[in-house]
Amino acid sequence: MRKVFLTSIIAIGIILSVSAQSEEDTNAQRYEVKVITSVESIVSSGLGRSRIISTEEERDHKKFTSSRTEDDDERNKSSRKEIRVKNFEETKLLNFFNIGGIRFQNIAANDAVISSKINTMLSQGWDLAFVNSAVESDAGEGDNNGIFITRYIFKRLKNN
Repeated sequence: MRKVFLTSIIAIGIILSVSAQSEEDTNAQRYEVKVITSVESIVSSGLGRSRIISTEEERDHKKFTSSRTEDDDERNKSSRKEIRVKNFEETKLLNFFNIGGIRFQNIAANDAVISSKINTMLSQGWDLAFVNSAVESDAGEGDNNGIFITRYIFKRLKNN
């Protein structure tokens, strides 16, 4: 009796484990992801360009990926032309600086435009999943260049 009970418990555990794995596999394929990038110039005198970029094309990363090993050290030979996207949405933003220095009104304007883009994405069924930011700023004497970049990563259920 005890042996049958233990066997039943093990069988139930295996079934639950396989069921959970099957559900995870199904969930992994249920979502699509979209990345929106804002690039805001922190070039002094307002000379830079600031934009929100959103692609209208898809790319399969596998076409541009190689697996390198000690025995096979060949790199991917994809050309930049194959990777480049020509169909994308570009939304103008204002630069952080103008001739007078930092321009807080420009930052507020950019916040309004970025909020509008996020609200549009939300209204289209996308959920904001992650936000990542980075700054490459003035690196010292002779370098008046810099950007503030933010990636907004959205996800939504696929329409299968």
